[in-house]
Amino acid sequence: MKEAWTVAIESLSWMELQGLSERLALMKTVKQLRLKYSAAIGLAHKLVYETLRRKSFIDRFANIALAPHSLEHYTLGVRAFLRLYIYQTKFVKGGFKNAVNIANIGRSILGWRDLQEVEEALGKILKMESKSILKGLDLEERIGLVTGHPTWFVSYSIQLLGENEALRFLESSNRLLPTYIRINTLKGTKTSLLRRLTEDGIVPEEVKQLRYTYKVIETTKPLVKTDSFRNGLFYIQDKASSLAVEVADPLPGMTVLDICAAPGGKTTYFAQLMKNEGTIYSIDYSKRRMRIWDTETRRMGVKIAVPIVFDAQISFPLKISADLVFLDPPCSGTGVFSRAPSARWRITKDSVNAMSAIQWRMLNESVKYVKEGGLLVYSTCSITVEENEMIVEKLLELHQELDLVDTTPKLGVSGLRDLTKCQRLYPHMHDCSGFFVAKLVRANS
Repeated sequence: MKEAWTVAIESLSWMELQGLSERLALMKTVKQLRLKYSAAIGLAHKLVYETLRRKSFIDRFANIALAPHSLEHYTLGVRAFLRLYIYQTKFVKGGFKNAVNIANIGRSILGWRDLQEVEEALGKILKMESKSILKGLDLEERIGLVTGHPTWFVSYSIQLLGENEALRFLESSNRLLPTYIRINTLKGTKTSLLRRLTEDGIVPEEVKQLRYTYKVIETTKPLVKTDSFRNGLFYIQDKASSLAVEVADPLPGMTVLDICAAPGGKTTYFAQLMKNEGTIYSIDYSKRRMRIWDTETRRMGVKIAVPIVFDAQISFPLKISADLVFLDPPCSGTGVFSRAPSARWRITKDSVNAMSAIQWRMLNESVKYVKEGGLLVYSTCSITVEENEMIVEKLLELHQELDLVDTTPKLGVSGLRDLTKCQRLYPHMHDCSGFFVAKLVRANS
């Protein structure tokens, strides 16, 4: 328990100090503390993620208990401990004895002097009713606190989906989505691959609309620890991401330009559908992520992919006309808040607009490399119209040679703003990441 709380406190502190993601902060802390006890690391992971899901509620709760001071008055370590303490006592419960035990753990980690200033607040927190902090707030503020989202995003979601649908969408961010895998027919037939997965203790359930995607119902060990994973028999890939590649429908012998390709999910699926025949040029600006791409393409048996480290916002160092250009640019990630809860507190309306500007530069540049009769596919894991339909509208207005075509297979719902040939997916409707995909063809002259 102490090791887990040490990791959780340190990770939350690193996140606040350096703006790290949950994953990077946990990795940094585990490495820093040289921990190998998997149970402690697993508990720390849960503490960090579940606390961050409720950060706005927890912070309001803390600031009321700490008045006339606030969280900002205390050190990073104390702030992290208070947030974890509120999560544990208000959302997990366990009674007075559990609260005393947690307080003792905090003292042993941070020192009694550091926690002495907030001892009175710890008692107040135990006595306070959760409902009391919602008094006097308007509807959108209350929804934000209850579902764990900033008020601006609650307002945005209601405007986009309507109040009832928005509430379901926001609530879905606080549950774990299923894990999906895509079996790799470069390494065997469907039948042989599924048999090997079964032998590895993996119970898959087919996603019927997609060709090779399965929901993991059960596994006897972590997926990445299985022989099937090590041998490249499957890739852990959300069904929304698999859908986007199947919408693109690459064929053997094609020339494909995969932009923002790392860490390799799309590249490896392109190669699989192309039966390792043709050429895939995979572009990404991040050397670190392209190292992962290299590992993944090797593991999956890809032989036709060429890595290029380059910033896709400027002219590519290529002179090609591609049959298929696929762009999956950096985005706000508003469709994957369940997997990265800290992102909801970093993203603002201004940052959505900043992202859309980057996406536009990349997409407008991508058009140059689509051959006559070729295809351009654009996807994001965001649900905002600024990053999706509005960009496609702008592209169609500027490039009269492009036409929107249907996105099949149909897994989601139609796009907004009359772009019904595009496709949207939502966590609460489709049990996967929030996603958008559009497909365009370049007319022959």
